[in-house]
Amino acid sequence: MSTWDLLNIQPTELKFQVELKKQSSCSMQLTNKTDKYVAFKVKTTNPKKYSVRPNAGVVLPGGSCNVIVTMQAQRETPADLQCKDKFLLQSVVVPDGVTTKDITPEMFNKESGKAVEEFKLRVSYIPANPPSPVPEEPEEVSSPRASSVLENGHQNRSLFDAVSRSLEEPNEKSSEAWSLISQLTDEKNSALQQSQKLRQELDIMRKEISKSRAGGFSLLVVVLVGLIGILAGYFVK
Repeated sequence: MSTWDLLNIQPTELKFQVELKKQSSCSMQLTNKTDKYVAFKVKTTNPKKYSVRPNAGVVLPGGSCNVIVTMQAQRETPADLQCKDKFLLQSVVVPDGVTTKDITPEMFNKESGKAVEEFKLRVSYIPANPPSPVPEEPEEVSSPRASSVLENGHQNRSLFDAVSRSLEEPNEKSSEAWSLISQLTDEKNSALQQSQKLRQELDIMRKEISKSRAGGFSLLVVVLVGLIGILAGYFVK
Protein backbone atom coordinates (compact mmCIF):
# COMPACT_ATOMS: atom_id res chain seq x y z
CA MET A 1 0.00 0.00 0.00
CA SER A 2 1.21 3.48 -0.86
CA THR A 3 0.25 6.26 1.55
CA TRP A 4 0.05 9.82 0.34
CA ASP A 5 -1.49 12.94 1.78
CA LEU A 6 -4.67 12.49 -0.23
CA LEU A 7 -5.13 8.87 -1.32
CA ASN A 8 -4.03 5.40 -0.24
CA ILE A 9 -3.27 3.24 -3.29
CA GLN A 10 -3.41 -0.53 -3.22
CA PRO A 11 -1.64 -2.28 -4.86
CA THR A 12 1.26 -0.21 -6.10
CA GLU A 13 2.10 -2.62 -8.94
CA LEU A 14 -0.31 -3.81 -11.62
CA LYS A 15 0.06 -7.49 -12.48
CA PHE A 16 -1.47 -9.02 -15.59
CA GLN A 17 -1.71 -12.69 -16.52
CA VAL A 18 -0.46 -13.13 -20.07
CA GLU A 19 -2.45 -15.54 -22.25
CA LEU A 20 -2.53 -15.24 -26.02
CA LYS A 21 -5.71 -13.82 -27.54
CA LYS A 22 -7.31 -13.22 -24.14
CA GLN A 23 -7.83 -10.06 -22.13
CA SER A 24 -6.44 -9.74 -18.63
CA SER A 25 -7.62 -7.40 -15.87
CA CYS A 26 -6.52 -6.27 -12.44
CA SER A 27 -7.89 -3.72 -9.98
CA MET A 28 -6.60 -1.15 -7.59
CA GLN A 29 -8.37 0.57 -4.71
CA LEU A 30 -8.15 4.29 -4.01
CA THR A 31 -9.07 5.39 -0.49
CA ASN A 32 -9.56 9.05 0.47
CA LYS A 33 -7.86 9.66 3.81
CA THR A 34 -8.94 13.30 4.07
CA ASP A 35 -12.18 15.08 4.94
CA LYS A 36 -12.32 16.74 1.54
CA TYR A 37 -13.33 15.81 -1.99
CA VAL A 38 -10.41 14.40 -3.96
CA ALA A 39 -10.40 14.07 -7.74
CA PHE A 40 -8.13 11.58 -9.50
CA LYS A 41 -7.04 10.76 -13.00
CA VAL A 42 -5.18 7.74 -14.41
CA LYS A 43 -2.78 7.99 -17.36
CA THR A 44 -0.70 5.31 -19.15
CA THR A 45 2.24 5.31 -21.50
CA ASN A 46 0.39 2.87 -23.81
CA PRO A 47 -3.29 3.91 -24.00
CA LYS A 48 -4.04 1.61 -26.99
CA LYS A 49 -2.99 -1.42 -25.01
CA TYR A 50 -4.88 -0.70 -21.80
CA SER A 51 -8.31 0.52 -20.84
CA VAL A 52 -9.02 2.09 -17.44
CA ARG A 53 -12.51 2.23 -15.91
CA PRO A 54 -13.00 4.78 -14.54
CA ASN A 55 -9.96 6.69 -15.72
CA ALA A 56 -11.09 9.73 -13.72
CA GLY A 57 -13.39 10.33 -10.78
CA VAL A 58 -14.04 11.87 -7.39
CA VAL A 59 -13.51 10.08 -4.08
CA LEU A 60 -15.66 11.37 -1.23
CA PRO A 61 -14.14 12.09 2.21
CA GLY A 62 -13.24 8.76 3.87
CA GLY A 63 -14.60 6.90 0.86
CA SER A 64 -12.97 4.59 -1.65
CA CYS A 65 -13.11 3.81 -5.34
CA ASN A 66 -12.14 0.71 -7.31
CA VAL A 67 -10.38 1.16 -10.63
CA ILE A 68 -10.30 -1.71 -13.16
CA VAL A 69 -7.39 -1.83 -15.60
CA THR A 70 -7.75 -4.19 -18.57
CA MET A 71 -4.98 -5.28 -20.91
CA GLN A 72 -6.17 -6.05 -24.44
CA ALA A 73 -5.67 -9.50 -25.93
CA GLN A 74 -2.11 -10.03 -27.11
CA ARG A 75 -1.12 -11.78 -30.32
CA GLU A 76 2.39 -12.53 -29.14
CA THR A 77 3.87 -13.33 -25.76
CA PRO A 78 6.22 -10.58 -24.55
CA ALA A 79 9.86 -11.64 -24.53
CA ASP A 80 10.85 -12.86 -21.08
CA LEU A 81 7.52 -11.42 -19.83
CA GLN A 82 9.17 -8.03 -19.51
CA CYS A 83 7.03 -4.86 -19.60
CA LYS A 84 8.11 -1.25 -19.81
CA ASP A 85 4.59 0.19 -19.64
CA LYS A 86 3.75 2.48 -16.72
CA PHE A 87 0.77 4.21 -15.19
CA LEU A 88 0.53 7.61 -13.55
CA LEU A 89 -2.10 8.38 -10.93
CA GLN A 90 -2.80 12.06 -10.27
CA SER A 91 -4.94 13.34 -7.39
CA VAL A 92 -5.99 16.79 -6.25
CA VAL A 93 -8.36 18.39 -3.76
CA VAL A 94 -11.52 19.81 -5.35
CA PRO A 95 -14.43 21.85 -4.00
CA ASP A 96 -17.21 19.99 -2.22
CA GLY A 97 -19.96 18.73 -4.46
CA VAL A 98 -17.75 18.25 -7.51
CA THR A 99 -18.70 15.20 -9.60
CA THR A 100 -16.91 13.19 -12.27
CA LYS A 101 -18.61 15.26 -14.97
CA ASP A 102 -16.99 18.42 -13.56
CA ILE A 103 -13.44 17.12 -13.89
CA THR A 104 -11.27 18.94 -16.43
CA PRO A 105 -7.64 18.52 -17.48
CA GLU A 106 -6.84 21.93 -15.95
CA MET A 107 -7.54 20.55 -12.46
CA PHE A 108 -4.33 18.47 -12.69
CA ASN A 109 -2.15 21.28 -14.08
CA LYS A 110 0.73 21.96 -11.75
CA GLU A 111 1.55 25.25 -13.45
CA SER A 112 -1.55 26.82 -11.93
CA GLY A 113 -0.02 26.39 -8.50
CA LYS A 114 -2.27 23.54 -7.40
CA ALA A 115 -0.97 20.78 -5.12
CA VAL A 116 -1.22 17.81 -7.42
CA GLU A 117 0.02 14.49 -6.10
CA GLU A 118 1.42 12.01 -8.61
CA PHE A 119 2.23 8.36 -8.18
CA LYS A 120 3.77 6.01 -10.76
CA LEU A 121 2.63 2.40 -10.91
CA ARG A 122 4.73 -0.33 -12.42
CA VAL A 123 3.39 -3.08 -14.65
CA SER A 124 4.47 -6.74 -14.54
CA TYR A 125 3.42 -9.83 -16.47
CA ILE A 126 2.90 -13.27 -15.01
CA PRO A 127 2.28 -16.51 -16.96
CA ALA A 128 -1.33 -17.64 -17.07
CA ASN A 129 -0.41 -21.26 -16.34
CA PRO A 130 2.74 -21.37 -14.24
CA PRO A 131 4.46 -24.77 -14.27
CA SER A 132 3.42 -26.84 -11.31
CA PRO A 133 6.19 -28.25 -9.13
CA VAL A 134 7.01 -31.86 -9.79
CA PRO A 135 5.78 -33.91 -6.82
CA GLU A 136 8.44 -35.96 -5.16
CA GLU A 137 7.86 -39.67 -5.26
CA PRO A 138 7.56 -41.15 -1.77
CA GLU A 139 10.36 -43.45 -0.80
CA GLU A 140 9.38 -47.07 -0.56
CA VAL A 141 9.64 -48.34 3.00
CA SER A 142 10.98 -51.85 3.10
CA SER A 143 10.73 -54.05 6.16
CA PRO A 144 11.08 -57.81 6.70
CA ARG A 145 7.39 -58.09 7.61
CA ALA A 146 6.28 -56.10 4.60
CA SER A 147 8.54 -58.15 2.34
CA SER A 148 7.18 -61.39 3.80
CA VAL A 149 3.57 -60.29 3.36
CA LEU A 150 4.28 -59.22 -0.18
CA GLU A 151 6.05 -62.48 -0.99
CA ASN A 152 3.23 -64.55 0.51
CA GLY A 153 0.76 -62.53 -1.49
CA HIS A 154 2.64 -63.33 -4.69
CA GLN A 155 2.83 -67.02 -3.79
CA ASN A 156 -0.87 -67.23 -2.98
CA ARG A 157 -1.64 -65.48 -6.20
CA SER A 158 0.54 -67.91 -8.17
CA LEU A 159 -1.09 -70.90 -6.47
CA PHE A 160 -4.55 -69.54 -7.20
CA ASP A 161 -3.63 -69.05 -10.85
CA ALA A 162 -2.25 -72.59 -11.08
CA VAL A 163 -5.42 -74.10 -9.60
CA SER A 164 -7.55 -72.00 -11.90
CA ARG A 165 -5.58 -73.14 -14.92
CA SER A 166 -5.81 -76.76 -13.84
CA LEU A 167 -9.57 -76.46 -13.53
CA GLU A 168 -10.05 -74.57 -16.77
CA GLU A 169 -7.57 -76.38 -19.02
CA PRO A 170 -7.93 -80.10 -19.96
CA ASN A 171 -5.34 -82.33 -18.33
CA GLU A 172 -4.76 -85.82 -19.83
CA LYS A 173 -2.65 -87.06 -16.93
CA SER A 174 -5.33 -86.10 -14.46
CA SER A 175 -7.98 -87.95 -16.51
CA GLU A 176 -5.85 -91.11 -16.63
CA ALA A 177 -5.28 -90.94 -12.89
CA TRP A 178 -8.98 -90.63 -12.17
CA SER A 179 -9.71 -93.56 -14.51
CA LEU A 180 -7.14 -95.76 -12.74
CA ILE A 181 -8.51 -94.83 -9.32
CA SER A 182 -12.03 -95.73 -10.45
CA GLN A 183 -10.85 -99.10 -11.79
CA LEU A 184 -9.00 -99.94 -8.56
CA THR A 185 -12.06 -98.98 -6.53
CA ASP A 186 -14.24 -101.35 -8.54
CA GLU A 187 -11.73 -104.19 -8.15
CA LYS A 188 -11.56 -103.58 -4.41
CA ASN A 189 -15.32 -103.72 -4.06
CA SER A 190 -15.42 -106.94 -6.11
CA ALA A 191 -12.72 -108.53 -3.93
CA LEU A 192 -14.65 -107.58 -0.77
CA GLN A 193 -17.80 -109.18 -2.12
CA GLN A 194 -15.92 -112.40 -3.01
CA SER A 195 -14.32 -112.43 0.44
CA GLN A 196 -17.72 -112.15 2.13
CA LYS A 197 -19.09 -114.92 -0.08
CA LEU A 198 -16.19 -117.22 0.78
CA ARG A 199 -16.71 -116.56 4.49
CA GLN A 200 -20.37 -117.45 4.20
CA GLU A 201 -19.55 -120.70 2.37
CA LEU A 202 -16.89 -121.51 4.99
CA ASP A 203 -19.41 -121.05 7.80
CA ILE A 204 -21.86 -123.35 6.05
CA MET A 205 -19.19 -126.03 5.62
CA ARG A 206 -18.23 -125.76 9.30
CA LYS A 207 -21.84 -126.25 10.34
CA GLU A 208 -22.20 -129.31 8.12
CA ILE A 209 -19.01 -130.82 9.49
CA SER A 210 -20.24 -130.25 13.05
CA LYS A 211 -23.54 -131.97 12.26
CA SER A 212 -21.77 -134.89 10.62
CA ARG A 213 -19.50 -135.27 13.65
CA ALA A 214 -22.46 -135.20 16.00
CA GLY A 215 -24.29 -137.85 13.92
CA GLY A 216 -21.29 -140.14 13.76
CA PHE A 217 -20.89 -140.08 17.56
CA SER A 218 -24.50 -141.19 18.13
CA LEU A 219 -24.18 -144.09 15.68
CA LEU A 220 -21.03 -145.28 17.43
CA VAL A 221 -22.85 -145.29 20.78
CA VAL A 222 -25.69 -147.29 19.32
CA VAL A 223 -23.28 -149.81 17.88
CA LEU A 224 -21.47 -150.16 21.20
CA VAL A 225 -24.69 -150.56 23.11
CA GLY A 226 -25.79 -153.24 20.65
CA LEU A 227 -22.53 -155.14 20.98
CA ILE A 228 -22.77 -154.96 24.77
CA GLY A 229 -26.29 -156.27 24.62
CA ILE A 230 -25.31 -159.14 22.38
CA LEU A 231 -22.42 -160.07 24.64
CA ALA A 232 -24.55 -159.85 27.73
CA GLY A 233 -27.12 -162.14 26.22
CA TYR A 234 -24.50 -164.58 25.21
CA PHE A 235 -23.03 -164.89 28.71
CA VAL A 236 -26.46 -165.10 30.27
CA LYS A 237 -27.23 -168.07 28.14
